[in-house]
Amino acid sequence: MSDTEEVEQVEERKPRVPTLTAPKIPEGEKVDFDDIQKKRQNKDLIELQALIDSHFEARKKEEEELMALKERIEKRRTERADQQRIRAEKEKERQARLAEEKARREEDEAKRRAEDDMKKKKALSSMGATYSSYLAKADQKRGKKQTARELKKKVLADRRKPLNIDHLSEDKLREKAKEMWDWLCHLETEKYEYLEKMKRQKYDILSLRCRVEAISKFSKKAGAKGKVGGRWK
Repeated sequence: MSDTEEVEQVEERKPRVPTLTAPKIPEGEKVDFDDIQKKRQNKDLIELQALIDSHFEARKKEEEELMALKERIEKRRTERADQQRIRAEKEKERQARLAEEKARREEDEAKRRAEDDMKKKKALSSMGATYSSYLAKADQKRGKKQTARELKKKVLADRRKPLNIDHLSEDKLREKAKEMWDWLCHLETEKYEYLEKMKRQKYDILSLRCRVEAISKFSKKAGAKGKVGGRWK
């Protein structure tokens, strides 16, 4: 590559500056700079008025939003106050209902206690009468027991005759001992006979009871077989 070509390429790489030419003023016409200045001022005034109008529009919109926000806040405050008032009224009604229920329960409890006290008094009075009759019966029974005990003592006293053996001789003592031995044998014999009689009576009673139970069972079975559909055959 020659030097001339390199110079041409370097010149082509340099930025080209556009050539500025002065505006041509038409010949024969006069330029009115005052008019141009007025037009520029009018344009500036129009732009300024547009900015002012835009500012006032934005300010008006902000004020409207602020008023709407205040209205929402006031509405929420009113709703909250209404809710609190309704809640307070419900709580007041609930407290009144609880107080009424408590008073009714206390009244019922007082009535129940009065009835219980009356029942206790009646029971105590009846128990007093019953206890008095019981004491009378107990005294009567005690009297009967004492009478039976006294009768037993009398019978034993009749049977227990005094020995009076201090003045007896040896032969008389032998006779007395033999007499007492015979009496003891007689008593043992009577005791044995009474016990055997009691055993026989118990056996007879038990046998009769078993026979009665067997007869009652047989009669129930016969009645169940002979009765069909609630009627006898």
